[in-house]
Amino acid sequence: MTNPTYTPKIQSVGLNGVLVTFGERATDAANRAAIAFRGAVDDQGWTEVTESSSTLVSAFFRVDLAEHRFDGIRDQLADMLAGQDWSNAPLPAGRSLWTIPAAFGGSRAPQLAEAAEAAGLDEAQALADLTAARLRVLTLGFAPGQPYLGTLGEAWNIPRQVGLTPNVPAGALVAAVRQVCLFAKDTPTGWRHVGQTAFACFRPNGATPFPLSPGDEIQFTDVSEAELARIEAHNSDGAGGAVQEVLA
Repeated sequence: MTNPTYTPKIQSVGLNGVLVTFGERATDAANRAAIAFRGAVDDQGWTEVTESSSTLVSAFFRVDLAEHRFDGIRDQLADMLAGQDWSNAPLPAGRSLWTIPAAFGGSRAPQLAEAAEAAGLDEAQALADLTAARLRVLTLGFAPGQPYLGTLGEAWNIPRQVGLTPNVPAGALVAAVRQVCLFAKDTPTGWRHVGQTAFACFRPNGATPFPLSPGDEIQFTDVSEAELARIEAHNSDGAGGAVQEVLA
């Protein structure tokens, strides 16, 4: 079982597909299970499944339930779930480790001090945490290709702001609830702006419009505001100085 206190649930989603849920709240275990299970089902190559995706705690499989009986799909999924601890199952092959330069000071990280205080840390400790962690892409959402990354230590279980910051730029790193989000576009947010990258999460004219995938890992390296400006000035491909390494 993925979690001794939670039994994965298999539900139909109208006539559009089937959802397998591994937890009632976002945890590393539930997220890893969702990503691993989705990958395992994809590897089966079932003709009934035309598309798949994963969220923080669930895996979705697009199936035309007007053509294929839900009971049959449910039983196939249940057979795969049985006897496997999906929270410790291998993540899909072909994942990447991305090392992404980010500025964590000055005008590029206007709320780092506030976030650090909320976490009970000083700015140096906060910076050390944000650059030491290898964060997993938990899911993509809210905007095209936009990753939610986790999970930071318990100190970073900081609440969202009461109000909204009217706008933060694309490439911003914002933090709340032990997660970091790397913004794909300029947007208002209730999360605190703790850093800035030049990494484009959505590249509509590129060979791979969404460079990141659930299960990828990201590590940020601290660069100066001047170095980030240099990267931005030579960033036609949207990579933002990132280095990609394919994981086994």
